[in-house]
Amino acid sequence: MNDEAIEQVEKARTVLKVLGMDAERSNERSALTLLALLGLEPGQAWSEAANPMLGTRAIMDFIRDVYEKEYAPNSRETIRRFTLHQFAEAYLIIQNPDQPDRPVNSPKWNYQIPTETLGVIRTYKTDHWDSAVNEYLAAVPGLKAKYDAVREMDRIPLTLPGGVEFTLSPGGQNVLLKSMVEDFCPRFTPAGEVLYIGDAGDKWALFERDRLAGLGITVDKHGKMPDLVVYLPDRNWLVLMEAASSHGPVDSKRHSELATLFAASTAGLVYVSCFPNRAEFRKYVTAIAWETEVWCADHPTHMIHYNGERFLGPYR
Repeated sequence: MNDEAIEQVEKARTVLKVLGMDAERSNERSALTLLALLGLEPGQAWSEAANPMLGTRAIMDFIRDVYEKEYAPNSRETIRRFTLHQFAEAYLIIQNPDQPDRPVNSPKWNYQIPTETLGVIRTYKTDHWDSAVNEYLAAVPGLKAKYDAVREMDRIPLTLPGGVEFTLSPGGQNVLLKSMVEDFCPRFTPAGEVLYIGDAGDKWALFERDRLAGLGITVDKHGKMPDLVVYLPDRNWLVLMEAASSHGPVDSKRHSELATLFAASTAGLVYVSCFPNRAEFRKYVTAIAWETEVWCADHPTHMIHYNGERFLGPYR
């Protein structure tokens, strides 16, 4: 970076600190991320700041092209988790203003400086900066609550067995996951207990750690859990269900992974691949493991059994 670029980065770090960011969220990486989100080049006046909608890749491209700072491709997750996530928590940025219900795993996921924040930032290095910051910091809790309420309205409601209300983040596999809980479970696992739900936006959205431990299972947080785990106390079955709308079904490799992850289970293991419709299922017909089940949400009263000596039951 040249002298102008270094000076602009230092200004961005100052802005972040004044707006309440800690040391991690006001380091060089975070400062460069802010400059990208403002579209500010070295030497450009802060009154000219803009607020384009940018994804993580576009942010990294701006930093590389304008500030000559190259981040490795695997740094994308670091920028997302340790800068953008905290920016969003502080209402310094908003996510997907063009489509708040965008699926979490969408490649179109983007970030933008909200107009209220942009207005304050544009006063940096002017006589209005101090007063604008004070007003903004006082208003942030209300602005954030308003934004969070909008996001909450977009969540997918579902009813767990027993009538407990629950919500999932919008889009992605969670649309299918809702059908699995509300359509599959009452028909094929009546009186079952939901012990785990892997929300697309929160891997551990529902996690009954103690109940699983009672079945001999200590879950490795780094292990790839199934999307839905249901326990049937009357049969002592643990039904492991995969939502195969955005991920694959229970093929032989996944079957082996799940068998290893739940090897200590005192309950018998049942494996089910769930699809939104039969058209999606047909893509994986030859991949699905034997001795497993298939369920399609568009025909919720039926299941497809992949051979074996029993229908919907564990194998020892």
